[in-house]
Amino acid sequence: MSAQAPTIPLLTPYKLGKFNLSHRVVLAPLTRRRSYNNLPQPHAILYYSQRTTNGGLLIAEASGVSDTAQGFADMPGLWTEEQVEAWKPIVDAVHAKGGVFFCQIWHAGRVSNSVFQPNGQAPISCTDKPLTPQVLSDGVDVAEFTPPRQLRTDEIPQIINDFRLSARNAIEAGFDGVEIHGANGYLIDQFMKDQVNDRTDQYGGSLENRCRFALEIIEAVVNEIGADKVGIRLSPFADYMESGDSNPEALGLYMVQSLNKYGILYCHVIEPRMKEAAVKSESADSLLPMRKAFNGTFIAAGGFDREDGNNAVAEGCADLIAYGRWFLSNPDLAKRFELNAPLNKYDRSTFYTSDPVVGYTDYPFLETTA
Repeated sequence: MSAQAPTIPLLTPYKLGKFNLSHRVVLAPLTRRRSYNNLPQPHAILYYSQRTTNGGLLIAEASGVSDTAQGFADMPGLWTEEQVEAWKPIVDAVHAKGGVFFCQIWHAGRVSNSVFQPNGQAPISCTDKPLTPQVLSDGVDVAEFTPPRQLRTDEIPQIINDFRLSARNAIEAGFDGVEIHGANGYLIDQFMKDQVNDRTDQYGGSLENRCRFALEIIEAVVNEIGADKVGIRLSPFADYMESGDSNPEALGLYMVQSLNKYGILYCHVIEPRMKEAAVKSESADSLLPMRKAFNGTFIAAGGFDREDGNNAVAEGCADLIAYGRWFLSNPDLAKRFELNAPLNKYDRSTFYTSDPVVGYTDYPFLETTA
């Protein structure tokens, strides 16, 4: 018998709070736009269970916290009882295979169009600065955005409450926890970034003021469901959806130091090399200062393959690595990494199409031999 190959760093176990993970390959939250009328669909049962391993962490796609949260068609929500009920069989399928399942909760803010808003109203944001049309990461679709309406100071508590209720709904649906979406140019990120936020109240101006909205959401959600069930996603270095910051290092560091006060489970951060969605570029910036300052579990995402995922874990740059496009196209990604098997290529053109099978649940598994 040949000697057992040493376990690669990505496939070593990890204790995530009360959850015992069998490996460090995480399914990143991926918008797939197959939740017709904002309702999770039965085909998502197969999609998520295909990507579940015993002791693997999965983060479900961004789910809206209210009827003003949507930015694109057919994204799921967590603001109605009907949505909660629709999520339950999906969550059950992941748990049946031993997976740990968190749900990302989000609000698009100005990354929206009045057609997705109640009564065709303007999207809401920290600003009334409009967003120019953007090519989406499938490389095909161009999204048009309606100029936003700036939230009044007295409206902000309601949005924070929407996140709290949505987190409670996620737990009711059976999820193990939630990831608050504070990245990628959506509402929370709009508040944090000085190139977007032009407010003059206590939610704008200084770094502390710009981060206030995010931290008040964290506090509300932690108080509702417990810090051991809360993560956040951040992208201080990114400029997605025209949401850049003049000092991303300071922003990232301030946020993780502030998060420590709440004792949340994890912080999930987009690598600086991913300045724009799905575009990998050279960057001298590093997540290491954030990693070192944060007391909880640190998840890195953005452009990782098997080799640099292994290196990131081995070198202590991150505890867990989230994979998006490669996990989308390789439902058995952890197994392929274990065997160093070739990966299925992903097809960008079907990232956001509404077909319940094609480009969704039809990516092949490795042929298993008995």
